Amino acid sequence: MSATPTAELAGFIAGLRYDDIPSAIRERVKDYILDALASAIAGRHGDEVRQVHALAAALGHCEESSVIGGGKLSLAGATMLNGYLVTAVTVCDVHRPTLYHTTPEVVPPALAIAERDGASGKALLLAVAAGLETSVRVALGTNYSAFRGRGWHSPGVVGPFGGAAALGKLLGLTAEQQRNAFGLAGSQSAGTFAHWGTPTIKFHQCRGALSGLMAGLLAQQDFRASAEILAHPDGGIYSAYSDGGKPETVVAGLGREWLLQQIALRLWPAASSIQSAMTGLFALIEKHDLRPDNVAEIRVGLSQGVYDMHGSLPWNDKFKALLSAPYVTSIILHDRRCWLDQFEPARYQDAAVDRFTRSRVKVSADASLQGTAASVEVRTSAGAVLTDRRQCAKGDPDDPLTRAEIQDKLRTAAKGVLAEPKVARVIALVDRLDDLGDVRELTAALRA
Repeated sequence: MSATPTAELAGFIAGLRYDDIPSAIRERVKDYILDALASAIAGRHGDEVRQVHALAAALGHCEESSVIGGGKLSLAGATMLNGYLVTAVTVCDVHRPTLYHTTPEVVPPALAIAERDGASGKALLLAVAAGLETSVRVALGTNYSAFRGRGWHSPGVVGPFGGAAALGKLLGLTAEQQRNAFGLAGSQSAGTFAHWGTPTIKFHQCRGALSGLMAGLLAQQDFRASAEILAHPDGGIYSAYSDGGKPETVVAGLGREWLLQQIALRLWPAASSIQSAMTGLFALIEKHDLRPDNVAEIRVGLSQGVYDMHGSLPWNDKFKALLSAPYVTSIILHDRRCWLDQFEPARYQDAAVDRFTRSRVKVSADASLQGTAASVEVRTSAGAVLTDRRQCAKGDPDDPLTRAEIQDKLRTAAKGVLAEPKVARVIALVDRLDDLGDVRELTAALRA
C-alpha cells in the first residue's frame, strides 16, 4: 500500500493524457456528461432553484460563465448553480457503493473553466474523466460502512476532490500543485445526513463543486496544503471521518482499471435507492397491463437500509415525494410513467392517489434483500399474484442506459426550456466532443 495515496493519485492525474484513456471509457464519459446536462436542464424545475440562483448571483456581478438552460453568471456563481441544477430533481447519477452523486461536483467546475479558457472538447473530456475517476477512488477509500456510520454524506465530503482533479487537468497543474489542490479540497470536506429530507442534502453537491473550483484555482497559485490529506493519521479524511478507511483502494490499478465505470445513471426522477423497485414495477405493468382498478394490493420489499430512508417517508412536498417509496409506487401505477409532472402538487395531493397509496401500497424491509435490490408483488383484483425480484435497476452498470436513452432523457427534460434545434445541437456536440475545437460552442447551445 502506498504510504502517501494523495501524492500518488495527484501524480497520476497530473500525468494523465487523453490518449491514456481507452476509447470505451471516453465514450462512457460522454454518456456521463450528456446525462449531467440532461439532469441539469430537468433541474430547472426544482423548487429551490430560485433561492440557489439568488445566492449564486450574489457571489459576483460579472457574467462570464454559462448557466445550463439559463443565462450567464460569474465563474463561481455558475459553478454553484449548475451543481445544484444537476441534482435538483433527483435524476442525476449515483455511485451506489458509496451513495455518491459524482457529476454535480465534477462537470460544472470543469465546464466553467473550459468555457472561460476556450478549451477543446478533448480537454473537457479528459478533465471530467479525471474528476470522475478521482471521485470514485476517494469515495471507495472511505470504507463506506464506517464512514456512513458516523453520519457523513459522500457528495459533500468527497465531491471537492473530483472537482479539484478536473480543474487540475484544465489548468495544467503539476503533480505538486495537484497534491495541494487535493489538500485544499479536503479542507472543505463536509456534509452530514442530519439534513436528510431537506434541500440542504442537495446543497452538499453544489457546494462541493464550488469547493473543487476554489481548490484548483488556489493551487494554481502554488498555495500549499497538507502533503497527505487522505491518509494522514492526525486529521486526514479517512482517520477523521472513518475508521482509517481503505487508502490502498485509492491507488490500486491506477491507469489499468477505470472505476468510473461503476457509476450508475437514472432513467427516472426519484430516489436512487428505489430505482430497482421502479424498474420491477414498470416491467410488471408492461407485461400484465396493470392499472389501479385491477390491482388489489402492491407489496414492495426493500433492504433494511433503503427502507429506513424511503419506506415510510411522507409525500407532502415535491422533494419528499421524489424520495417516498409508497408514493412513487402508486404514481407509477396511476400514470404509467415517471417524470417531473408526477411530482407536482396536483399529483401528490390528489385524493384518489393518496387514498390508493395509503390503503393498497405496502412497503416493508426484507432481510433477504441487500443494497438496492428490491422485490415487487402485485395481487390483482382477480386474485392473481405477480412478482418481480431484481438485484439492480435500469441504468446500473449491469443494465446501463444507452446513449440513445440518455439522449431521449435530454429531449424530455428540455421541453419548455431549450428549443429543439438547440437540443439537437447539444446532442451532436457531445457525440463528437473529441473533435470540438472550443467548448464555448457547447455552452452557447446550452443557454436558454
